[in-house]
Amino acid sequence: MTKLTIKIDGHEIETDAEGGSASILEAAKLAGIHIPTLCHHPSLEPYGSCRLCTVQIVKNGRKKFVTACNYPVEEGLVVNTSSPEIADIRKMILELLIARCPQEKRLQELAGEYGIFKSRFMQEDKNCILCGLCHRVCEELVGVSAINAQNRGVSRDVDTPYGELSEDCIACGACALVCPTRSILERKNIYPLSSADIKEMEEEFLSGMIDCDLGVKREMFAGKSRIEGQDGGMATSILQRGMEMGLLDAAVVAQKNKRCGANAVLVDETESILQAKGTKYVRVSVIAPLLDALQKGKKRIAVVGTPCQIRVVRKLQRQGYFNERFQGAEIILIGLFCFESFDYESLKSRIRELYDIDLDKAEKTQIARGKFIVAVDGKQYTCPVRELKNQVRAGCQFCDDLVSRLADISIGSIGSPDGYSTVIVRSGRGERLLEAVQFSRREINRDDIVKLAAIKKKNADKNFAGIVAGLPERLEAEKKECDQSPAVCSNLGT
Repeated sequence: MTKLTIKIDGHEIETDAEGGSASILEAAKLAGIHIPTLCHHPSLEPYGSCRLCTVQIVKNGRKKFVTACNYPVEEGLVVNTSSPEIADIRKMILELLIARCPQEKRLQELAGEYGIFKSRFMQEDKNCILCGLCHRVCEELVGVSAINAQNRGVSRDVDTPYGELSEDCIACGACALVCPTRSILERKNIYPLSSADIKEMEEEFLSGMIDCDLGVKREMFAGKSRIEGQDGGMATSILQRGMEMGLLDAAVVAQKNKRCGANAVLVDETESILQAKGTKYVRVSVIAPLLDALQKGKKRIAVVGTPCQIRVVRKLQRQGYFNERFQGAEIILIGLFCFESFDYESLKSRIRELYDIDLDKAEKTQIARGKFIVAVDGKQYTCPVRELKNQVRAGCQFCDDLVSRLADISIGSIGSPDGYSTVIVRSGRGERLLEAVQFSRREINRDDIVKLAAIKKKNADKNFAGIVAGLPERLEAEKKECDQSPAVCSNLGT
């Protein structure tokens, strides 16, 4: 590790910098010297958007203003963080930000520190300060890139492609966690959720006993239907019987697709449901076919999806999106257990490498007891799931929900005997749909489900830890606010 000596505000500071990669901001922080910033996070690449961290340096006898977050330390560098010129620059930046977002508390606090109580500029009514933290964490850490910066100058904004409902957002909540103004929570086309949001939605949409490990439940059992589907075929039977009894007008299901493994489609007849049976282990978006169903006048629609897609639809329900546009619509969510999903092309390549078989020709794929199982031409090929760790989709490592906690009915194979499906009924809507189905019932091993659910949560917590660690000052302030009024605590932790 290279040792560099620099001078900040008259204090000589020795910093560790490999190849001079440390920034002035990092060096100042280690020395206990505070430099304000709104767009910096230690787990993300420096961005230099807010410009509040502007400092003055002296290099080769010449003075220069630079942003501390992305300017590397150099041997003998002299830095001034609090000259009158720097104070004037920061005041101007804060005035412009206050004019853009006059109601944002964080900006008001910073402006107060610099003696600014009113901006001289024409005020707008916005709440996004364009710090870029939301889309940077989504791209750099979560790996989903559901949102991004768009346009330039006064037209610059952060949004989804074409401003449409996002088909990529997995509702992990990372963007809301880093957003300094909470503006991300007010957007209608992405779906950030916190643990507090999830609890509130459980209270709003579900009913039953609270299982601290597995969420709300009315009953939980292993079921086997007459349909030969994945495990006990319960999801297929529920949809088919619901359609036959007139309880459902349509369903959104995942259908096998050779190009991407699977895609979500709208079905409104029982034969199509049977064609879609089986788990695909790839992430799909249910948004487009769900909107298609509603626009066609379908009222009672079942949506089958993994935990991330169930969260997305619940968030839209909570926002009133469907009721505002499609009065009388009733959406029933059937959530699948999911530890992780795979990138299909990468998975296909890996399976070909391991077994010299074509995944497109698989009659069935299944994950059971830590094994990935593929059936092709009547033969089974098996490998440990850990062999496929490089094929896991980006974003899965930030999901802590194994059992689709926000679904009306959750279905999986964990905890059930061979040939059975684990079923967790979470709402009256789910219960009514299940009543029409004929199936045999057995006990489940709850401990197996809880064990795997705990592993998934631990993995997610570990990945979020780096994000949370970079927000100590803001989180401490919000915790104090929560102590005074718990209702305002909406995006602390995930």
